[in-house]
Amino acid sequence: MNASKPAVLIFSLVLCLAITVDCRNQDVAAGAGSSASGGQTTINYPPDGKIVYGVVNGVSSQAAALGSILSSVHQQCGEKPKVGQPFRVRNSNSVAVFFTAVDQSRGNATVAGMVIAAEVSPSHFEAALITDDASRFSSTVNPMLQKLTSVWNPGQSSAASPVAAGTAPAPTTAALRRVTAADNSASMGVPDGWKMDPSSGHGTIIVRGPNGEQVALDMIRNAVDPTNPFQIKLARQRMPVMQGTMVYPFRGDINKDFVNLFQAWRKAGGQGPAKIQVEKLEPMQAAQGNHCVHAIGHMDPDGKGMQAFNDVMCAIDPVQSFGGYSVLLDHSLLPAAVENKEFDLLKAIIASYQINNQVVNQQMSAVLQQKQQNDQQIMAASQQRVNQIHQIGQAATARMNATEAANDAQHAGYWAQQDNNARTSAGFSNYLLDQSVVQNNNVGGTGAVGHATVWNSAANAMVKADPNKYEIVNTPNYWKGVDY
Repeated sequence: MNASKPAVLIFSLVLCLAITVDCRNQDVAAGAGSSASGGQTTINYPPDGKIVYGVVNGVSSQAAALGSILSSVHQQCGEKPKVGQPFRVRNSNSVAVFFTAVDQSRGNATVAGMVIAAEVSPSHFEAALITDDASRFSSTVNPMLQKLTSVWNPGQSSAASPVAAGTAPAPTTAALRRVTAADNSASMGVPDGWKMDPSSGHGTIIVRGPNGEQVALDMIRNAVDPTNPFQIKLARQRMPVMQGTMVYPFRGDINKDFVNLFQAWRKAGGQGPAKIQVEKLEPMQAAQGNHCVHAIGHMDPDGKGMQAFNDVMCAIDPVQSFGGYSVLLDHSLLPAAVENKEFDLLKAIIASYQINNQVVNQQMSAVLQQKQQNDQQIMAASQQRVNQIHQIGQAATARMNATEAANDAQHAGYWAQQDNNARTSAGFSNYLLDQSVVQNNNVGGTGAVGHATVWNSAANAMVKADPNKYEIVNTPNYWKGVDY
C-alpha cells in the first residue's frame, strides 16, 4: 500500500463494503460502535450505514481531497460514482458533495453517501464520509450527520498544526461557553471575556467581545414604505410612526438598497448614519416574497475607526393595503486589530447559535392573544368616543371616525404583521441552521399530510428519492404551531 494515501483507500473501502458486511452480527448499537485505524475513525450505523472521518494525506486542496476519495470510490466499486453539485457548508471552512455509486461486486447494488472535506491549514486536510444503502439514505443521512458533527472536530483529530512562537491560537469551539437569553429563546457559545447584550430575547441574540467585536443574529424590525398611499394618508394626519419602526421606500431590490436600508435600521434604533464601504454584495436564494443579500465590507459604526462587517439582510414584501414590511438582519463586526486572527473564531461563534422554537412559539401565541385584547379595547374606546362626538356635531364625528379608522388600520396591520414576522423569522432561522421544512404527502401510508424540519442535506435527499411523497415547503406555507 502506498503510505502517502492511506485515508483515501480506507474511505473508499468502507463505501463499497458498507452494505456487504453484516453489521447486525457485530453486536454494535446504532451510532455507538467505532474503531480507529491509521488516523481514521469508523462508526457503524446498523444495519448497513457507516460514518468515517480522519486526515487525508497527499492533497493540497479541498477539491483534491474530494476528488481523491471519489476517484478511489470509482476504482474500488468498479463504476464511476454519480456526483452532485459541490457546495460550501454554511458557517464553516468545509465543502461537501452528495453521490451515489453502484457496487458491481454485489450485483450492482446502489449505495448513496456524502463526502465532506475541511481545510485545517494550507497543508492539513481532513474529510468525513457517511454512506448507506440508497433506499435508506434519505432517512438515515440526518441522524448520521448529527452523530458525525458531535464527534468530528477538524483540526482536533490529529496533531495540531505548528503555531509561530509567541502566537496564541484563537479559541476553538471547545473553548466556548454557552450564554442564553433571559427568556430562554436563544443561546450561543462565546469565549471568555465576551458578554451577552441584555436586550437579547425573542429569538434574537447579541454578544460583544472585549476588543469591540460584535455578533448579532436573528434581529428583526418592522418597516413602513412612506410612498404607500395609506402611509401618505397617515402622514398628512400627522399620525406618528411606532417607535423602532424603519421608514424607507420598498423597491424590491435589496442589493441596491442595502446601505440605505442599513442606515434606516440604525436610525430606527436611535443611531446616526455610519460610514460604510461595501466590498462584496451577493444576492441569496430565498422563499417567494423574501429578498436577501450577503454583504461584506468595512464600516465605522461609532466614529472610532473602520471595522470589518459581515451581514445577511432580508426584506419581506410589504402588505400593499398598509405599506408595512419586515427587515431581518444578521450583523457581525471585527475591529481591524483582530480582524484576521479572529475570523475563524467568529465563524465558530455563529455556528453555535441555537434557537428555542418552543419558547418563541409560546411568545408568539401571547402576542396574538394580546392583539385580540387590544382590538377589543380599541373598538370599545372608539365607540365611546364616537358617542361623545355625536353630541358635538356630525363634522367632528366624521373627523373622529377617520382618525379612529386610521388608528385601527395601523394597529391591525401591525399586529397582523407579527404573525408574518414569526413565520419569516422561522424561515430565516432555518437558513442559518442549514435546515428546511419538508412536507410528507403520505404519512405512514395513510394519505395524511405532515410537516417536519430537517437538515438541508436530508431534505434534498428525501425529495430526490421520492419527489411525489416529499416536497420542500417555502416560508409562506409554514404551519403555525408546527413549523413556527
